[in-house]
Amino acid sequence: MNKYMLIVIILLFTSCEYLFFKEDPTNDPINNFDILWNTLDERYSFFEYKNVDWDSVYAVYRPKVRNDMTESELWDVMTEMLDVLEDGHVNLRSEFDIHFWSWYQNAPANFDEDLIEAYYWGDYEITGFIRNTIIDSVGYIYYSSFQLRVTEEQLDYLAEKFKNTKGLIVDLRDNDGGDPANGWRIAERFIDQRRHIYTNVYKDGPGPDEFTEPYMSYLEPDGKKIADKVVVLTNRTTYSAGNFFAASMKAFPNVTVVGDTTGGGGGAPVGWEMPNGWFFNFSSSITYLPNGFIIEDGVPPDIQVNMLEADRNNNIDTILETALSLF
Repeated sequence: MNKYMLIVIILLFTSCEYLFFKEDPTNDPINNFDILWNTLDERYSFFEYKNVDWDSVYAVYRPKVRNDMTESELWDVMTEMLDVLEDGHVNLRSEFDIHFWSWYQNAPANFDEDLIEAYYWGDYEITGFIRNTIIDSVGYIYYSSFQLRVTEEQLDYLAEKFKNTKGLIVDLRDNDGGDPANGWRIAERFIDQRRHIYTNVYKDGPGPDEFTEPYMSYLEPDGKKIADKVVVLTNRTTYSAGNFFAASMKAFPNVTVVGDTTGGGGGAPVGWEMPNGWFFNFSSSITYLPNGFIIEDGVPPDIQVNMLEADRNNNIDTILETALSLF
């Protein structure tokens, strides 16, 4: 089965379980709160990893809920409770707001798009949604979101453009996720051979230990090769699908990850609608690197580099310069 389709089927299967709430549940603050808490209690994947006693959380927040409270008051209680999980894939959405935990809070930005556009990109091209250029004989692409589709034809063009370069820099800073399949299409053009990239287990029952059997994911070369040597740039706002991409790069000896630890997001997000029309999402799986490392809180780079303020003041991107020095 096509690997992209298999992942989609797994996620849809996990999501579809939430189609079976009781019909027409009561729309009052207490029942809305209980649906939110109970659904996470049965299906959230990271309680043990995050060392969260969810029953104790209920004991703290449930007494704050009253049926005569306003929407705003209920929203405040729910979002405060969800923040206990410190998970960017846990969010609450209503007609008046979207709330999520800021995984990048207090982290250095490590990216200045205005600086690199003015002093590094030069006469760059935009191929599909990929900004690309050649810097000091090294191919460079900036991919801002995995939500933006990448096609084989676009990658064929880049392979031809970069065929005489020293290698490739893939800049994923500030890429906050989307569809992992777009990242796989890019990676297949420079990885060295078929390798195990990570393993997933999916929460499939109400008990704390009820997970599926492990599902092992692999990547292998496909299509016209873009480069043999690759450097991937990351920062804390490289999240979700960006986190998965950085994780998969750990499997390949011809790839070096440079910058800051990614923002995390190592669980497949699923969710449901509450009786009051609010939606909530949460992590439903756990992802492990082949060595057993859980990527939920981020993937550390091979070379840790922060942008220096002195460099920034001199129009120098410290992280990009470090990457260029590796070729």
